[in-house]
Amino acid sequence: MSSTWPPKTQKGSSTCQPCWAKRPSASAPIASGQALNIGNYVVRVKLGTPGQLLFMVLDTSNNAAWVPCSGCTGCSGTTFSPNSSTSYGSLGCSVPQCTQVRGFSCPTTGSPSCLFNQTYGGDSSFSATLVQDSLRLGTDIIPNYAFGCVSTAFGKSIPSQGLLGLGRGPLSLLSQSEPLYSGVFSYCLPSFKSYYFSGSLKLGPAGQPRSIRTTPLLKNPHRPSLYYVNLTGISVGRILVPVPSQLLSLDPNTGAGTIIDSGTVITRFVEPVYNAIRDEFRKQVKGTFSSLGAFDTCFAATNEAVAPAITFHFQGLDLTLPLENSLIHSSAGTLACLAMAAAPNNVNSVLNVIANLQLQNLRILFDVANSRIGIARELCN
Repeated sequence: MSSTWPPKTQKGSSTCQPCWAKRPSASAPIASGQALNIGNYVVRVKLGTPGQLLFMVLDTSNNAAWVPCSGCTGCSGTTFSPNSSTSYGSLGCSVPQCTQVRGFSCPTTGSPSCLFNQTYGGDSSFSATLVQDSLRLGTDIIPNYAFGCVSTAFGKSIPSQGLLGLGRGPLSLLSQSEPLYSGVFSYCLPSFKSYYFSGSLKLGPAGQPRSIRTTPLLKNPHRPSLYYVNLTGISVGRILVPVPSQLLSLDPNTGAGTIIDSGTVITRFVEPVYNAIRDEFRKQVKGTFSSLGAFDTCFAATNEAVAPAITFHFQGLDLTLPLENSLIHSSAGTLACLAMAAAPNNVNSVLNVIANLQLQNLRILFDVANSRIGIARELCN
């Protein structure tokens, strides 16, 4: 039986659960990154006092937030100016946040600032200093928000206006705002073809869908920041694709399993799973297939009507993807491609990632306090 949201109030309980009317909430607009020429989605925020407008990539697989700061080498586009903010402050090596950021280092002489280096997107990296300032989301302000002030960037994958980490680590938005929003947030992503800020990031239990089907949220100690779910199977049309369950399920020893991630563009499955999905899809569509970029199952768009729906079977709920969420078209519009691929041959080779292209026009709810993820249809174009 599927579990539902919101949680029921237990009879005789002295505390109202969830008492939403008494809890604060915030909502910030989300848009496709098309205007910034990136495949990710961006959330509109203001940083500092007075607030400086930034369009930051929304990423549930990263923890720390970081933005390009004025004077950054290798950064392009809008930068954040610390000198223009009256609420800006530095964070030294002695603060707990310093050891919580991945790749931190503290110089033995000179500046006591907390420095860190990270890679991003597999082919890019940056250097930053850990600082703090006020973060505005909608009408809410989170004071003393710790983030990285990027001083040097290498590679083409670094988001031009920074990244807002929504992972489960101590420096994520989820953790830094926990006293305000109780470990609850959701997002709805508009169509990747839309230029409008019509999607939304909602923080806190208030304003979340009153009725939404949920699946258990799992935690993998090997990669504790990620949002794992129990994907039990995949159907192409009416055919349940035959794949061994261990290729989908969580493995605490290796980090394997299935996650939901807003920071990845296209869904990727470990190679045997992807091959099984692809082969069944081709069998039902028939015809001639070609490759286009990362996609190896492209066909004439005129044959799109026979493309089967793809359904993800989670514990407690089934998600059948609309065609917009399972197919992508060539720029000329003559080809339609299955918008999925095999996992890359790197640290994520054992990971199935359900990504943002497959989650368009859906409200994805993360209720970390109650260990569940909810999915509901919502038109946010």
